[in-house]
Amino acid sequence: MFIRAYLRASTEEQDAGRARESLEQFATDHNKVIASVYLENASGAAADRPELLRLLKDARKGDVLLVESIDRLSRLPVEDWQKLKAAIDSKGLRIVALDLPTSHQGMQDTKGDEFTGRMLGAINSMLVEMMAAIARRITNSGESARPRVLKRPKRLESTKADRLTSICTSV
Repeated sequence: MFIRAYLRASTEEQDAGRARESLEQFATDHNKVIASVYLENASGAAADRPELLRLLKDARKGDVLLVESIDRLSRLPVEDWQKLKAAIDSKGLRIVALDLPTSHQGMQDTKGDEFTGRMLGAINSMLVEMMAAIARRITNSGESARPRVLKRPKRLESTKADRLTSICTSV
């Protein structure tokens, strides 16, 4: 089993390698070593990504496709995502995403327990589909995948503030 790390950033200005250290630490924590790193700056909504295609060409049955998060792998439209997922499945790759704990079992060798391997694989596949759908929704809505920074509420009008103050102090 080879660990194949895929790192992607959406634009040339972004650092596609920013998560490399996290992926390497994750592999080390699971007593594994990353065999190959595939790094590119390309939109996750584009199907034609040279490094991802090279990863698929290099992959062998049982290898792990390690990503920071599912949205690094795909923000593709449904039809293109289904084609990519079929290519991943046909290669026998196991998707492991740092932000999807149920996928972490993919770092283990389950050859001795076929039932557990299949059950966990089915659960992981379902969750990967869900995360890909969320990434698509974010992409289609124009939202950022990064967490939003909460803003302070607008200042209350002075009459409302005075009223609230009087209510609070009268109690």
